[in-house]
Amino acid sequence: MAQNNLPPIGNWREHFNYQNTIAVIQGDKLYCATSNNVFSIDATNEIERYSKVTGLNDVGVSAIGWDDFTQQLVIAYNSSNIDVLKGSIVTNIGDITRSNISGNKSIYAIYCNAGYAYLCSGLGIIVVNLQSYDIKDTWIIGSNGNQINTRACIQLNQQFYAATDEGLKTAPSIGVNLANYQNWNTLSGTNGLPTGSVKNIVTANGTLYAQIQDTIYALQNNQWINWYSDNNWPIVQIEASGKNILVCQRTATGNSRVITLNSNAGITNTIAVPNVISFPKDAILVNSTTWIADYYGGLSAFNNNTYQRYIPNGPLGPASGDMVFSGQTLYVAAGSVNDAWNYLYNRNGIYILQNGIWNDVGAYTNPALDTTLDFIALTTDKRDGSIWAGSYGGGLVHLNGTSLQIYKQNNSTLQPAIGDPGSYRISGLAFDNQNNLWIANYGAALNLQVLKNDGSFKGISIPFTLTENAVSQIVVDDANQLWIVSPKNNGLICYNYGTSIDATNDDQWQLLQTGIGKGNLPGNNVYCLAKDKNGFIWVGTNNGIGIIQCALNYFQQPCDAVWPVIQQDQFAGYLFQGQQVKCIVVDGANRKWVGTNNGVWLVSAEGDKIIQHFTASNSPLPDNNVQKLVIEPITGEVFISTFTGIVSYRSTATEGTATNDSVLVFPNPVPPGYSGTIAIRGVADNALVKIADLSGRLVFQTQALGGQAIWNGVNYKGEKVASGIYLVLIRDQITGQEKLATKIAIISGR
Repeated sequence: MAQNNLPPIGNWREHFNYQNTIAVIQGDKLYCATSNNVFSIDATNEIERYSKVTGLNDVGVSAIGWDDFTQQLVIAYNSSNIDVLKGSIVTNIGDITRSNISGNKSIYAIYCNAGYAYLCSGLGIIVVNLQSYDIKDTWIIGSNGNQINTRACIQLNQQFYAATDEGLKTAPSIGVNLANYQNWNTLSGTNGLPTGSVKNIVTANGTLYAQIQDTIYALQNNQWINWYSDNNWPIVQIEASGKNILVCQRTATGNSRVITLNSNAGITNTIAVPNVISFPKDAILVNSTTWIADYYGGLSAFNNNTYQRYIPNGPLGPASGDMVFSGQTLYVAAGSVNDAWNYLYNRNGIYILQNGIWNDVGAYTNPALDTTLDFIALTTDKRDGSIWAGSYGGGLVHLNGTSLQIYKQNNSTLQPAIGDPGSYRISGLAFDNQNNLWIANYGAALNLQVLKNDGSFKGISIPFTLTENAVSQIVVDDANQLWIVSPKNNGLICYNYGTSIDATNDDQWQLLQTGIGKGNLPGNNVYCLAKDKNGFIWVGTNNGIGIIQCALNYFQQPCDAVWPVIQQDQFAGYLFQGQQVKCIVVDGANRKWVGTNNGVWLVSAEGDKIIQHFTASNSPLPDNNVQKLVIEPITGEVFISTFTGIVSYRSTATEGTATNDSVLVFPNPVPPGYSGTIAIRGVADNALVKIADLSGRLVFQTQALGGQAIWNGVNYKGEKVASGIYLVLIRDQITGQEKLATKIAIISGR
């Protein structure tokens, strides 16, 4: 079930790709950086993940370094933000990010020594004090005092060496002002070292090695010699490990290997395992084990002829498509389109979270799906729990257990986009209450399709002039009418097919756009729809939200969209006016979760109050560009898909039930010292819930949010209740009588 490893209410968990590893380093544990986060492996092979959920302050790792003196891991991000990790304690150094200095602040590599971290950046070398956690100095060492890309640095024999775009530079490590560029000498072009950019500098056995393009030079007897090169194997990265140099290599055709070179440049070991080593980014040698961080293959440990892969479980990457639940299994469409509604050739398919484990089905794992790229639409078939998926270019796919079927030109009425004859673009899916599957066939002449309950297809031409015949999300309302998003600034379509899909004489159509009497949408560029528990249709646009409150009787008594007004401080304004509302979902308490380019918001059922607002700066949200949302109905966990990746937040509301027969309290018993939220789940929809002691005296009272009530363990005076047994009383909404639903045990020591 998706609730495995479920966080407590008000807490987060991340669902990131840990396969794209970029660096590996030995410290008190083995640390591996991915394109987003970091994980570690201890001596017992236990894996620990580090992310914003566990206290890191950013995502998108550019480099890591380990300082033996302070026993700390230094993490540099693409934003130039810095975290220092010691055990479970994270200290942030945000000076570089906040600095107004102009120039390239990207951090390419980190060299640590004696309590200092030397950050090799686009500015030069930035020196960080790892005991006071501040910037000690900045060395801008270009030939005329200009900023210079510095790819690596190292200290040897009281000299600093820096690999820069101007060549290899050196300066005494003591006795001079290293912030003065005039104290740095350029070694390139002298003593056998060619001029030009130096990519890396490492030391092993007291010898200095410099990488220039795909050649490694060694400094021997004050002369640089061509120590290693192989024209057939371009170099990705070099690392010194003990007496050896490890070289990661990859050809233009994708052949990859990692070789170990001894002091004589002899190859003592070659690791080349296709599909495991496909783009090696870093490698180190620990005792007799070679650890390789591969951008497509995760982290692998090679010992003699055996290897072990370490990839913390997660989806293959971010996702921009629909997210739906079938039971408690989450399905995520990994594909995407750009703002112009062009496909992006995403091959990741569909991510599946079941029993706490992520898997996927797509072109990489199933050859039958090699032409079905960019899955963006999903819906659940309530008849059997199977999944219908729309590929933006590859047609309609039905996933039922391990079997799948693809519908395109030969077995359906689906049509290609006009002007793109091989592209069958499925951009929206929804079942109506007669079990007919409605299909948005973007760009086709018959741009609305239906797979009827009897298994036959029918194509329909929407009777409005729409740019690109653009259609996407479909929502079916409580009157069995279709509400259809038309992107490309076309607006919103309402369709009632009457008593029969085949008989068109009673069909009713309406195009809603901006303007009084025309629908009064806040904007014509509609992104998303949601039907709430009142039957209202919430419309997310490029200019906020409009609500169609007359959906059930729309063609009998049409109405314009209402723009909810929200009070913020001393000012009132329209809900999300001026913002792009990308997605809306409704929770068990009829509250709305709204995704925008400015994070995710929880607003009240009526849309007149902001309850919560999560951003990348105040929460573990990886970035503010929210793509899609979905809520697990039983647990209330909100899954949030952003441009960077997927996270989830355990909210307070769940879907209600008709009765109070399956009430569950957690945690129960409440352990000593616990100060979190106590959840009472499985109550009737919006029921009145009371907490009383054994004598019947009322301690606390609240109304459930959908099917879940929450209690913070305090009485009406704000005091923590004493240890003991407490009764949970729930009022029956039909009879008005209260009955005992369950008991809560509070353990002493709170």
